[in-house]
Amino acid sequence: MKEYGYARVSSRDQNEGRQIAALKEMGIEEGNIFVDKKSGRDFERTMYKRMINKVREDDVIYIKSIDRLGRNYREILEQWEIITKKKKADIVVLDMPILDTRRDKDLIGTFLSDIVLALLSYVAETERTSIRQRQSEGIAVAKEKGVKFGREPKPLPGNFHKAYQMWKTGKANVTEASEFCGMARTTFYEKAKRYESDKSMVTDM
Repeated sequence: MKEYGYARVSSRDQNEGRQIAALKEMGIEEGNIFVDKKSGRDFERTMYKRMINKVREDDVIYIKSIDRLGRNYREILEQWEIITKKKKADIVVLDMPILDTRRDKDLIGTFLSDIVLALLSYVAETERTSIRQRQSEGIAVAKEKGVKFGREPKPLPGNFHKAYQMWKTGKANVTEASEFCGMARTTFYEKAKRYESDKSMVTDM
């Protein structure tokens, strides 16, 4: 029997340290801890797949929380099925001791564990959906109030107006005009079109 640990963070900007520390406290060797630092959106997770390929019958996989297995109800249940039924390995969810398949391996124990898993997976997905909805509603309200999102706009080059006039009067083509003011051709063309619709625009990138 071998013991493995799996940790996942949704982007490279997040720190997986808390998950790894919890796994090490369980006595899992560092070489048997697998970490993915990207979105689990399509479940194409390199380290997760590498771990699953190593797992054999009666091995144990530790995870900090149930949502590390997937981003939604369907994925969590699917991966649970692969690990416990196809691989015949065990799962231990550190944040939820009742989800420890090493215990109560009789029919009733397995049945109760599956019910709890399904319920928690559903609750986790519902909460994520609720958070996304609240974020969308908040963004919509902010936009109505004039709040702008994204990076701060950069000023147009000081010679943009001259380049624009050269292009409009036929003294230069788009490529020449864009090079004149140090812009990419497509960027110049886009800004020129917007400039036409609002000659008072002095900043926008």
